[in-house]
Amino acid sequence: MASFSIQKDKKNDKIVNILAIVIPVAVALLIGIRQKIDLGSWTKILPHVIGILNTTTSITLILGYSYIKKQNLEGHRKMMMLSFAQGALFLVLYILYHISNDSTPYGGEGLLRPIYYFFLLTHILLSVGVVWFVLKAVYFALSNQIAEHKKVVKWAFPLWLYVSVTGVIVYLMISPYYQ
Repeated sequence: MASFSIQKDKKNDKIVNILAIVIPVAVALLIGIRQKIDLGSWTKILPHVIGILNTTTSITLILGYSYIKKQNLEGHRKMMMLSFAQGALFLVLYILYHISNDSTPYGGEGLLRPIYYFFLLTHILLSVGVVWFVLKAVYFALSNQIAEHKKVVKWAFPLWLYVSVTGVIVYLMISPYYQ
C-alpha cells in the first residue's frame, strides 16, 4: 500500500482545528432543520446501515489497536484509515437520514429508559469532542509526527471506541421503534 503523507506546518494544524469545530456545528445545524427534505423512502434504511457502520468501525478500531501492539504498522495504518473512512461515511449518512426523517422517539420503559438516555447523551457529547482528537491523530500520523500521534491517540482511541460502541448500543435499543 502506498503511503500518503501531508506536510507538517501551521496552516495544516489550523485547518485541522477549524474542521474540528466546523464539522460538529455543521452536523448540528443540518440536523436541526425543521423542514425535512424529501429524499425518498430509501432513507428509512439508513439507521440500519449506520448501525452496521458503527459496528464495523468498532471492529476496525480494535483491529488497528491490536496491529500496533504487534508492531504491524501496515495493518494498523489500513485499519485506522478504514475506521476514518467509515466515520466520514457515517457522518454523511447520519446527516442524510436526519434531514429527511423525523427523530424516532425511544419507546422503552422502566430501567431501560435511563440506560438508553445515558448512552445516547454520552454518545452525542463525546462524538462532538472526539472529532478533534481523531483529526489530530490522523494529521499527526500522516505528517509523520509520531510522538504527537502517540500522545493524542491515548485520548482519541478510547473516546472513539466508546462513541462507536455506544452508537451500536443506542441503535440496538431504539431499532424496534423505527417505522
